[in-house]
Amino acid sequence: MTTIKTSNLGFPRLGRKREWKKAIESYWAKKIDKAELDQTLTDLHRENLLLQKNYNLDSVPVGDFSLYDHILDTSLLFNIIPERFQGREVNDDLLFDIARGNKEHVASALIKWFNTNYHYIVPEWNNVEPKVNRNVLLDRFNYAKSLNVNAHPVIVGPITFVKLSKGGNQSFEEKVQTLLPLYKEVLQSLVDAGAEYIQVDEPILVTDESANYEDITKEAYNYFAEAGLADKLVIQTYFERANVKFLSSLPVGGLGLDFVHDNGYNLKQIEAGDFDKAKTLYAGIIDGRNVWAADIEAKKELIETLQNYAETIVIQPSSSLLHVPVSLDDETLDESIEEGLSFATEKLDELDALRRLFNNSDSKKYDELKARYERFQSQSFKNLEYDFDSVPTSRKSAFPERKKVQDARLNLPDLPTTTIGSFPQTREVRKYRADWKNNRISDEEYNNFLESEIARWIKIQEEIGLDVLVHGEFERNDMVEFFGEKLQGFLVTKFGWVQSYGSRAVKPPVIYGDVKWTEPLTVKETVYAQSLTDKPVKGMLTGPVTILNWSFERVDVPRKVVQDQIALAIDEEVLALEEAGIKVIQVDEPALREGLPLRSEYHEQYLADAVNSFKLATSSVQDETQIHTHMCYSQFGQIIHAIHDLDADVISIETSRSHGDLIKDFEDINYDLGIGLGVYDIHSPRIPTEDEIATAIDRSLQQIDRSLFWVNPDCGLKTRKEDEVKDALTVLVNTVRKKREETSQNKPA
Repeated sequence: MTTIKTSNLGFPRLGRKREWKKAIESYWAKKIDKAELDQTLTDLHRENLLLQKNYNLDSVPVGDFSLYDHILDTSLLFNIIPERFQGREVNDDLLFDIARGNKEHVASALIKWFNTNYHYIVPEWNNVEPKVNRNVLLDRFNYAKSLNVNAHPVIVGPITFVKLSKGGNQSFEEKVQTLLPLYKEVLQSLVDAGAEYIQVDEPILVTDESANYEDITKEAYNYFAEAGLADKLVIQTYFERANVKFLSSLPVGGLGLDFVHDNGYNLKQIEAGDFDKAKTLYAGIIDGRNVWAADIEAKKELIETLQNYAETIVIQPSSSLLHVPVSLDDETLDESIEEGLSFATEKLDELDALRRLFNNSDSKKYDELKARYERFQSQSFKNLEYDFDSVPTSRKSAFPERKKVQDARLNLPDLPTTTIGSFPQTREVRKYRADWKNNRISDEEYNNFLESEIARWIKIQEEIGLDVLVHGEFERNDMVEFFGEKLQGFLVTKFGWVQSYGSRAVKPPVIYGDVKWTEPLTVKETVYAQSLTDKPVKGMLTGPVTILNWSFERVDVPRKVVQDQIALAIDEEVLALEEAGIKVIQVDEPALREGLPLRSEYHEQYLADAVNSFKLATSSVQDETQIHTHMCYSQFGQIIHAIHDLDADVISIETSRSHGDLIKDFEDINYDLGIGLGVYDIHSPRIPTEDEIATAIDRSLQQIDRSLFWVNPDCGLKTRKEDEVKDALTVLVNTVRKKREETSQNKPA
């Protein structure tokens, strides 16, 4: 019988209580120096390595740990440095500036990592001189060895790295060919240091485009084979099915396949004989993206099936555990639900239970996990009836008619200005919220504080001169978690943090049961803000697609059903805001694009379901109520028609980090709804100049009718400092005023 080994693809960087985030942000704020940052992160890296070792993994990943993003690490490794940042020492400060921007230069683009809520920093190839710069990967591998940890290095493969890049005059193939000698140098250094195998991540090979890359993929891995590296390399894929027959033809020692998110196709290919038995099968059988405990008996049966087709099997998660929280150990959850959950460490425990069962006939842990799973499954969380057909999925009138009544009601100027919704979540704001949640202050004290912050920021917005205001969202910890705390069917954890981008961490709620709206969620704060000003104040909500995509979703009912349940809940809140006199309501859908399946055969149904859910949540209002939505940091070209189909009166979309590339998407569609293209990057501390904002506006107006155009930042402002927000918005408003004056002066007398 085949011996079963265990491995991992990657571990959460954040730490149990976000120690990683806190150290990095303290360094940025100059509260700690570089030596203290290095020591803190080294200690956390050590903890992560030893923790994984303690779960008896046969091999622990290194190279997954990063100071910001593993793609950016790879860029620096190969000297793929944006032209505007070149000429500096390649160190961590350069890494942070590329990721965040500085006073002189804008940050590099930030894009969703496939269909997850993680974001990577896009490599830029303009005028670069590729070379091996600093081999941090080798340093981390040697560090793991010094701890007596049997580790394998993880590196993003050349095909994926180049595909995720932009710029430069070379073709795709030429860029790969340029990198091959550099990859060879790095890979050889790791083999020389004792690496038993190297995990080469090539998730791009699970996309529709993968067939286009087969020739250059063959060339790349044949090149490595000629260098004597073949047996040491494992091509790792995840998030979807791969072409197993093609990958098996490559001269590598093993293949990593996802058996959770592949819709069953990887197993079918293996059963059809497409897998080369001489290679090691790295089988991703434990879900690396969701928090539900594995059906351990089903995993046992899957392993038994795979043993018929592979002589050497390593079981592992389906993807890096970067996408789930660290541990359940610090949680205090309802036991009946906790038994059904599995975070990163619990997933390693599931692997260990299966390893013990197969290799040692030790079923103790397996039996315990099986019993827990069965107890959880014996419960029923389907307890509500829904009448989806009774709620409209289209507005009463077409947009041109709605626009007339909305314009008359709102009386906004040319190029109206607004923000996306949130204002700075200062330490004081977070302290008041924590004190209230922990009963250290009364409801009255907390509400008084919220009202004072809302009033202060309404006044700031009026002084700056914005046209449509927001209340600031000071009562909200996160745009999804907040709703998870208030809607029936959701569970909110205490330490269930995951990394979204850089030091930004979110705490996705867990959807375990039927979803229901039971009381107003946002009305009180929004109505109070509106009472302080004659200008319209937007009601701010998160849409059903984003709430679902940014939660850990239940898997016992179809995804569409859960999404529509959430839509009905948001519809109730939209109507409550309208009844309270709120004239503008924004229902954000930043995650609509990121949830798009990686294979095009699933796109049409996904987008149809997403559009239907959004319209289910927003179509009940009167024509005079203006519906906004917002999307950010994605590649929108594929879904531009679906965005139009949402029929939102105004949509705001990020364009600042993509340096206006998104405008090209509007060349192929007559977009005849209101739109705001974000004119500056809120994820960078730098203040935009009037020239930069004017250029962004001018370029947008080349494709978009001026009467439909809004001016706004590209995302919410919760992560920025107060002075940064005031200064940036002042520049924005001043620029718009000058644009209005130019138009006025150019009108014929």
